[in-house]
Amino acid sequence: MDVTDILADMGPSFLGSRLRRLAERLQAGAMQVIEQAGLPLQPAHMVVLAALRTGPMTVGQLAEAAGISQPGVTRSVGQLKQLGIVAEEQGGSDQRTRLIALTAAGRDAARRAAADMWPRIGMAVEDILGEGTRQFMAELSAIERALDADSIAGRAARMVPQGLTLLEYDDTLAADFHDINAQWITAMFALEQTDRDVLENPRARIIDGGGTILFVAAPGLGVVGTCALQQTGPGRFELTKMGVRESARGLKAGEFLLAAMIDRARAMGAELLYLLTNKRCEAAVHLYEKLGFVHDAQIMADYGARYERCNVAMRYPV
Repeated sequence: MDVTDILADMGPSFLGSRLRRLAERLQAGAMQVIEQAGLPLQPAHMVVLAALRTGPMTVGQLAEAAGISQPGVTRSVGQLKQLGIVAEEQGGSDQRTRLIALTAAGRDAARRAAADMWPRIGMAVEDILGEGTRQFMAELSAIERALDADSIAGRAARMVPQGLTLLEYDDTLAADFHDINAQWITAMFALEQTDRDVLENPRARIIDGGGTILFVAAPGLGVVGTCALQQTGPGRFELTKMGVRESARGLKAGEFLLAAMIDRARAMGAELLYLLTNKRCEAAVHLYEKLGFVHDAQIMADYGARYERCNVAMRYPV
């Protein structure tokens, strides 16, 4: 059974946690590069090393240059002192000002990092991001500027969720269609070949065949659910591949989406609207019954063989 990626499912609401997870993975890789370079340093030390290449700074100036907390800088400076990479020196005529400066060993470490290590790490990141590198970095800068203007807490205090919205299929949503459905199917059953054919080729198997796919988005969570109408004959449509992320529990996203799909089927001239499912999907079966689907033995006889797991067939009286 696949484990649900909660951070991915929760969308923008968990952006901070997802970025922290990403940072941990990036820093773990950077740490390996640092070790291979033979430097007794950690990724957190790099920003201090880079800043001090321009000259000595106070701890406050280092914190401002790096955009991180003063306690964090103080901790890194203390570690670098023990390693002999930085040392304190008097700040000009002011006896009270203490500057942090690179030692001879620190200047050598900074030179080695700038000449080889930092470029290779940067190239590795560019290899991951590809052509989107410049845009990604620009978006990060935009996020930082927005947070400078107002915090998440300040913005959240003004936000009022406006409800669920429908999205039409386009190819940028193909991954959501696959992941949402693969998640619930593998949690309860196993992906069959007919599942893979549809989930991996939604445009060819659904859209180009005369069907449609809709998505439901929730404020702050992004796309949380999807459902398809697959045309199986003139005026005949199977309601299929309906799934809602666990992050949307309590929002009635499934009911909202199902009602929209029934309306869409009518608009597309459906003469027969049916679905195939399994008794284990109790919540889904209850929802289908609530919105008007009825159990139908003839649908089971005509279409039930499509899935090995199918033991429930239902029809909507269009």
